[in-house]
Amino acid sequence: MTQLRIAEAAGLLGVSDDTVRRMVDSGRLTAEHDDAGRLVVEGADLAAVAQEVANPAPVGAVTGESARNRMQGIVTRVLTDTVMAQVELQCGPFRIVSLMSSEAVRDLGLEPGTVAVATIKSTNVVVGVSR
Repeated sequence: MTQLRIAEAAGLLGVSDDTVRRMVDSGRLTAEHDDAGRLVVEGADLAAVAQEVANPAPVGAVTGESARNRMQGIVTRVLTDTVMAQVELQCGPFRIVSLMSSEAVRDLGLEPGTVAVATIKSTNVVVGVSR
């Protein structure tokens, strides 16, 4: 299972390290010490809190590719069959769903709690306005 240090968890939630520590102290997140003695939280638990909090996490500068729509997030769900998979990420307030091969899911080690970056490049983007 994926474990994340307090600072990593805070960055993904868009909150301070102290806020994550308070979440641990209050029981909202479960934490333990890793082999190096650092406090870590389970990725799957953090994924659930990320869906509740839904604040965007900064991705950083995009270089070396034409796609400009990138969002860092945490995997919240993975559904696989023998050939294809559906992967859901919570990227701040946005739920991103990606369809990919099951082989890619295995190669990337995607599971709930994994930190990932969704890169979106599409020739067809539908934009609507509300009345």
